[in-house]
Amino acid sequence: MRLNQNTLLLGKKVVLVPYTSEHVPRYHEWMKSEELQRLTASEPLTLEQEYAMQCSWQEDADKCTFIVLDAEKWQAQPGATEESCMVGDVNLFLTDLEDLTLGEIEVMIAAWDRRVGAGASLLAPVSSPLRGVTTLGLTKFEAKIGQGNEPSIRMFQKLHFEQVATSSVFQEVTLRLTVSESEHQWLLEQTSHVEEKPYRDGSAEPC
Repeated sequence: MRLNQNTLLLGKKVVLVPYTSEHVPRYHEWMKSEELQRLTASEPLTLEQEYAMQCSWQEDADKCTFIVLDAEKWQAQPGATEESCMVGDVNLFLTDLEDLTLGEIEVMIAAWDRRVGAGASLLAPVSSPLRGVTTLGLTKFEAKIGQGNEPSIRMFQKLHFEQVATSSVFQEVTLRLTVSESEHQWLLEQTSHVEEKPYRDGSAEPC
């Protein structure tokens, strides 16, 4: 989405940056994993298809994608490439053309050990649903998660998402957050330390 293509979000443990062509090779290697394909309900793509997908996501008006970097590694190693610091991604999709106040959010942790609570360190920056509240006018967020993906379910529950549906066909649960005034205030508190900065020189790379 062009809305976030020049935006960097700096948290305590993670940094969120726009998904660019620089990130594609490592992302492509991640998605060869059968486990990640299962958890994200994804089909394997060729490298050329992955580059085309990145470009389309950058241009699409209904997708907001951030790559997640390990902040400690990114800040402690001058000259480190973003690709070498990648740990996952965060996506916000506008999936219902009849309800433009609803967004679907996805989080993938690929390079950290999910068993040791890596997802918890994403809580503040992933409260980048807050960006949807303030920038896109969204007031409801949904996450569709595989029934066996307990770490992701717990992480979204910590963000005050509540389970609203179960699909036996797709073997997934749907969790929802409705942003009331009190939830909005809570999100503001959770993200108070997150800094928004221009990404690189502020000029997006062309597709």
